[in-house]
Amino acid sequence: MLEPLTRVPIGARRRRFVLERPLETPDGFGGVVRRFEAGPLLWGAIEPLRPMDRVRFGRPETVPTHRVRFRFGPEITAGMRLASGPRRFAVRSAGDPDGRRRDLVCQVEELLAEAAA
Repeated sequence: MLEPLTRVPIGARRRRFVLERPLETPDGFGGVVRRFEAGPLLWGAIEPLRPMDRVRFGRPETVPTHRVRFRFGPEITAGMRLASGPRRFAVRSAGDPDGRRRDLVCQVEELLAEAAA
């Protein structure tokens, strides 16, 4: 269940993010090599979520670690990444919370330094 969202003042959106889009190329053996190319620059607000460790059906479940809010704009989907300086965040979900096309809220998971490379 989603938590109720409060309005974020535009001044709180002072963190700079680069949207990284996945680019897949064939590896010649039937698979693909995925890399990420830098996309548009976005300004947003980030807030940590309370940590939740779950195991579902015998497997650890991916749990978002942060919520990032932007002005409604470019299409962001799961599978993309956000970069903020040396930190990388995998987008797990993104959507317009109230359907008014004002805000875009992303649930993201912070990637470890060795996993982001």
